[in-house]
Amino acid sequence: MNDDARTNIGTPAPTPGNPGSAELRDQVERTRDELGQTVEALAAKADIKAQAKEKTAAVKDQAVEKAALVTEQIRETAGAAVQLVKDKTPDPLLEKTAQAAVQVRESAAKAGHYATDKTPDPLLEKAGQAATAARANRTPLLVAGAAVVVFLLIRRSRGHRR
Repeated sequence: MNDDARTNIGTPAPTPGNPGSAELRDQVERTRDELGQTVEALAAKADIKAQAKEKTAAVKDQAVEKAALVTEQIRETAGAAVQLVKDKTPDPLLEKTAQAAVQVRESAAKAGHYATDKTPDPLLEKAGQAATAARANRTPLLVAGAAVVVFLLIRRSRGHRR
């Protein structure tokens, strides 16, 4: 074969008198496809980052499934424990407990209303503003509170050493 009988990718060009050239081209194409697939498979095996991501995703999925299973088991166990306590607790005690809870709620509501009624309006407004500011700035307040607690603990521990 001469240079004119080849295409620019190295596959023999079809010749009218050669019946095997079509079969040869098909075979070359199949071989190229197989080689391409093999190269892709090797590249995938060599891609450690992609393998790590796949493994991480698989482990994460397993952890989520396990957490859901454990959560469900805990709920079932807690439900069974609650039912067991209810079954073992005498009815009069359950009734007294329910009545006491109602009385505590009512007393707390009365105390809240009493405090609100007896507190001057300007003080209530200032308290409302302070509560709004506290809700808007929770993080700095928590940090400041933690700092005060640490300071008091250090001061207290130094007082015990003397």
